[in-house]
Amino acid sequence: MYSVCSVGPTPEKITSLQNPRVKQLVKLRDRRDRDDAGLFLVEGYREVRRALEKNIRLIELYFSPEWFLGENEPALIEQARQAGTQLFELSKDAFAKCAYRDRPDGLLAVAPQWKHALSDLKLSPNPFLLVVESIEKPGNLGTILRSADAAGVDGVIVCDAVTDVFNPNVVRSSTGVLFSVPIVVADSATVHAWLIEKGIRIVATTPDTPNIYTKVDLCGPLAIVMGSEQYGLSKFWLKESNLLVRIPMAGQADSLNVAMATIITLFEAVRQRTG
Repeated sequence: MYSVCSVGPTPEKITSLQNPRVKQLVKLRDRRDRDDAGLFLVEGYREVRRALEKNIRLIELYFSPEWFLGENEPALIEQARQAGTQLFELSKDAFAKCAYRDRPDGLLAVAPQWKHALSDLKLSPNPFLLVVESIEKPGNLGTILRSADAAGVDGVIVCDAVTDVFNPNVVRSSTGVLFSVPIVVADSATVHAWLIEKGIRIVATTPDTPNIYTKVDLCGPLAIVMGSEQYGLSKFWLKESNLLVRIPMAGQADSLNVAMATIITLFEAVRQRTG
């Protein structure tokens, strides 16, 4: 069982499902309430650990030992306490009401939202960026963030956002990578003008081009642009990009899931850029 460190205050224990804190956690599942409060939820051992590793300020951490899956949770809770996080213990039922996951693991934190501007991006000497337009599904956006992190991009730019980057499913499907990949949300026209100003070549993906993605040069300053699940890229990006490329499809399907297509295209660029 979890025991509170003797040097810290004993966390308040909450058992009532009608407790105001429980109600607030439930409200933070909704985008409007998240934006009004300027907060979002971080659920899960791995996600909380990665937030702490990246020095993300966790305002509150709610835990329920009855949901723990292993033995490492107490040390992580203590790490959060030492970082200044306020701790609350929830009963099993109270935690189940707050949790976003079907099978929670007993850890749920509240963190402040943040906003980065294009000027905040720290570009490498050979810039490598991912631009995504109007991604609709939180799971896809989270997976895209994981792929971008693995590919070592300088940042992910979310244009004309449909899905909130602080959606609990984005946090979950990104496995906490949300805290390590620089993310900027902006409109397409602003992003395009900034890329041109920085001398970054724009390569957009579409099935309507003869250019195979493995047959084009993806070295040098580069921004790969991916479109929405349902409609692909807008006319704006198809017109304003320097080059259009496609992934060849041998079967009856005419397109891939956007997260899968992003992985394939990013790692072809990585292959070329690393020789």
